[in-house]
Order: sequence, then structure tokens, then C-alpha cells
Amino acid sequence: MASGQIVDVARIIDEQKMGPLHWKVVALAFVLMLIDGYDIVCVAYVAPLLRQQWGFPPSALGPLFGSGLLGAALGPIIFGYLGDKIGRKPTILAGALWFGVFTTAAVWATSLNQLMLLRLIAGFGIGGVLGIVTALVSEFAPRRIRGTMVVMGVVGVALGGGIGGVLAAQLMGKYGWQIVFWIGGLTPIVLAVIGYFVFPESIKFLTLRPHRRAELVAFVSALSPGLKIAPDARLVLGDEANAPRFSFKALFAGRLAAVTPLLWISNFLALFQLFFVNQWTPILLANQGVPVERTVLATAAFQIMGFLGALAIMRPVDKLGFLPVPILFAVAVPAIALIGLSGLSDTAVIALAGAAGFCVIGIQFGNIATQSQVYPTYIRSWGVGTCFGVGRFGSVVGPVLAGYLLGRNLSLNTLFYLAGAIMLLGALVGIALVPLYRHQLEDLQKSANPAP
Repeated sequence: MASGQIVDVARIIDEQKMGPLHWKVVALAFVLMLIDGYDIVCVAYVAPLLRQQWGFPPSALGPLFGSGLLGAALGPIIFGYLGDKIGRKPTILAGALWFGVFTTAAVWATSLNQLMLLRLIAGFGIGGVLGIVTALVSEFAPRRIRGTMVVMGVVGVALGGGIGGVLAAQLMGKYGWQIVFWIGGLTPIVLAVIGYFVFPESIKFLTLRPHRRAELVAFVSALSPGLKIAPDARLVLGDEANAPRFSFKALFAGRLAAVTPLLWISNFLALFQLFFVNQWTPILLANQGVPVERTVLATAAFQIMGFLGALAIMRPVDKLGFLPVPILFAVAVPAIALIGLSGLSDTAVIALAGAAGFCVIGIQFGNIATQSQVYPTYIRSWGVGTCFGVGRFGSVVGPVLAGYLLGRNLSLNTLFYLAGAIMLLGALVGIALVPLYRHQLEDLQKSANPAP
């Protein structure tokens, strides 16, 4: 083999069909995201029962919901930075252990303040893991199915919340609210231990780390068995330009100066609605005298239909770019607003919660699938992490603002009308992002292959 060989790792990835390695990455990501999705919303399952047992007012639910979400807002930024510095795998495993330990600790909480503190701490890991898993799956995915693979890998976060609602409805009556945290805490600890032995490091991350060349060569050889790699061969990413060191300014370089802030707004609005609808619909039903065991079905409907919304958007995103996102924003306007309509039966409210979940979680997965592609590898975890971080601040603002407004005697029904109207802003942001997203992908390829 002649010296000076250049091996384009990105081209090799793009040439692959879905094989055992791809399915392994997707399956591991899916299972971890399943429990991540369960843990981020699990406090909503126990909130009505805790309110009965501990006797706190409805206005205290906002801070309770917001505590874990505040941690989840900061987690993606911190863990995103670590993911770009030390690798995707160790950061994912550390995050899973972190939120597993502190979710388990909630079993022994005896007051609202204790539970809020534990949810805040657990939130760092719950929020942090999602962005890194997204980056990891994206970096194994061929370009033609990248959005599909990303959604397949992280869609468990939507299904996990729905399964949790069903489990809570079945188990809390017999085992108490503590069972919700036992399940949410021990499962990620077990997954982190298993993941240490079976979870792969990102192949694109390894391409930027010359001291880990042996691992990279093994991966590339497994993907392309017929390729002979010379000892002095250069392994590069030919589909994007990558700087040797992390740079915060790179998040706003070129077209990203507009793309990054607009993605932040899109994430903010999606998660604002996700946690507002998810956590306040059961309270709305409880105020109407619906039994606690049935109120959690609204959360389950929201999450399960959201899972279907995520599946529905993955192929259109690969084919149409960002366009499906503003469409779902527009459809979400009446779906959310009608939940607040007075006189509806609990069945109708649960059905509307499902429709809202299809749109809102579909939007979030459209965001996830696209934002993982607009950043080059050396800042991908950080870029995706900041999007999730800003989005999680939306998840904090939604429940906390609702709690504040309820304390000011604004009706919960009116809050749902306002929440529906807010989605119009998301539709406008999405429309602006459609051409910007397409041009940013073109810019990445041009920067890696400049015209002669």
C-alpha cells in the first residue's frame, strides 16, 4: 500500500446499509432513552398522590415540576461539553449512573423540599444524557437515513413516559408512590453497568483523536472489511470541516448565527408545551373529580401518541428537511387550546392530550433529528446540548409559570388557551428554519470540499 493514503471515514459510514453495528447502537440508545423518558416525567405520576398525602397547595406543583426540569436544562450544556472533550461513551454512562442514584434516593424523601432537591440533582443527568446519545447515533448513521436513525435511537424517551404512566396507574395503588422512583432509579444504574461493556464510542469522535487510532481502525475495518489501511494512512471526515479544538464561537459561525438561535427557540417552545401539557392535564382532570388512577392516563396518552408522532416524522425529515416541524406546530395550536375547553368529559381531555402529544413530541423529535446534523463533529455534542439546554429552560418555564399564574387566580382552562396560541410563534420560527437548514447542510459539505 502506497504511503499518503487518505481514508474518508464519513464516506465509509455513508456507504453502509443498516447492519449489526447500526442496530446495536440504535437498540442500546433506545433502551437508555426509554428509562430517561420515564424519569423526566415520573414526578407527574406521583404528584396528585403526594398532594393528598403531604397536603401542599396546587401552586407548589410548579416548583416541584420545575426543580427536575431546571437540572435537566443545565445538564445538556455541561454534559455536551464533556461529550466533546472526553468522548460520547463515558459521558453517557456517567450521566446514567448520576440520575439513577439520585432518582433512587427520592424513595426516602419525606417532604416537598427534599423531593425538589433530589429532582434538581437527578435532572442534571436526565437532561444531559439525551443530547450525547443523539450525537452518538447521528455519528454512526449514513447521511441518507440519518434523521431516521436518530429518531429510532432516541424515540424511547417518548415511549418511556407513556409506559411509566401505565405502570404508575397499575402499581401505585398497591405499592405506593415510592415504586415509581424504585423503577426509575435502579434501571439506569443497571444499564450503565451493561453499557460499559457493550456501548461503542462514536466513530466520528475517534477520527478527531489521533491517540485513539487503533480503536478507529478497528471500527473502520469492521464497517468495510475489504479496505486495507496503511500504517501511515490519514483517517479524515470528508463531509465536514473540523477544527482541532473546541470553540464556542463555532456555534454561531456563518449561517449558524441564525440557525442556532432559531433552533433554541424551537426547542424552547416544544419543551415548554411538552411539560406544560404533560404535567398539568392530570391536575386539570383531578380538579374535575377524576380519580388519580385515571388522571395519569392523560400523561400516558400524551407520551404514547408522542411516540407515534416521533415515528411519523422521521422519514419526512430525511426527505423534506425541516418542513414537517412548522406543520406540526400549526396543528398543535387547536389540539392544546381545546384541552382547556370547559365541560369536556375526561375521555375527551385524554384524547386531546394524545393529539397534543403527537404534535409536540413529533416537533421535538424533528428538532432532534435535524439539529444533530447542522453541527460539525468537534462541536456536535455541545451544539446539540445547548439546544436541549435552552429547550429544557422552556420545560422549566412552562410548569413554573403555570403555577405562578394559578396563584394569581388565572384559571387552568385559560392557561391551555394561551399555551395553544403560543404555538403560532413556533410555526413562524419553523418556516424561517426550513431554507436555513437546507443551506447549512450544503455549507458543511462545501467547507470540507472547497471549490478549486
